[in-house]
Amino acid sequence: MSGVTLITLKKRDEFVALSKKGSHARSHTLILQALKSDRIPPAVRFGITVSGKVGNAVVRNRIKRRFRSAIGAVLKEQGKPGVDYVLVGRNNAMDAPFETIVRDLNYTLAKVHTMLGF
Repeated sequence: MSGVTLITLKKRDEFVALSKKGSHARSHTLILQALKSDRIPPAVRFGITVSGKVGNAVVRNRIKRRFRSAIGAVLKEQGKPGVDYVLVGRNNAMDAPFETIVRDLNYTLAKVHTMLGF
């Protein structure tokens, strides 16, 4: 499934919908929110958010860059078309090894897919 195109969520109401209605899975470095979408054609859409509580702009942006790399490695292969995903950064994401972030993303992805019925 490597031909999947990833689309970035940009609108606040999309993030809010995922937060309120979506399934959630937590890990050491991130929280993954997922929600089935009725968009035609179905696509794998993702967003990243890191709160100001995690750190200053430099820290938040570094976490987002690390998450984008993990998304490229994991969601392109395991993301389900028609599902929107949001990664929420946690304090531990800054200092964790990249392999830990990828492992946590795989773990949370499996959990939310089970919750969504895949």
